[in-house]
Order: sequence, then C-alpha cells, then structure tokens
Amino acid sequence: MQTILTISQIIISICLVITILLQQRGAGGAGIFGGGGGGGGASYYKKRGFEKILFTSSIILAGLFLLTSFLNLLI
Repeated sequence: MQTILTISQIIISICLVITILLQQRGAGGAGIFGGGGGGGGASYYKKRGFEKILFTSSIILAGLFLLTSFLNLLI
C-alpha cells in the first residue's frame, strides 16, 4: 500500500507541475502596480477552453496530492 501511494504521489506531482507550467502567465509586473489594460487597472477576463481545463485540473490535482500526502502520513 505504501508503494502504491508513493508512486501515485509522484505521478500526481509530475502532472501538477506540467499543468501549472502550461498555464498562461498573467499581465506581468504591471498588473501588480495597477497598470495594464482596462483603464482602471483591473483587467478581468473569463477563462475559456483549454485554459479553463488546465485551471480546474490543477486544482483537482493539488487536492489529490494533499489527500495522498495525508494518507501517506497515516500509513
């Protein structure tokens, strides 16, 4: 059981790193200081398509990683 959890944790962590690296970067440093597009400094947009899939999959993978880590601690 321990080896199954460890192998699944490694696979989940690799997938999590890949999904995080594939996500689009933000507005850069200008977004931090209120710059960027949108007049008032706030530029919001809705995630669509592949970007939305990457975003939700990164949240799910992070939850799975935490769950496997906790189970690995208990066993």
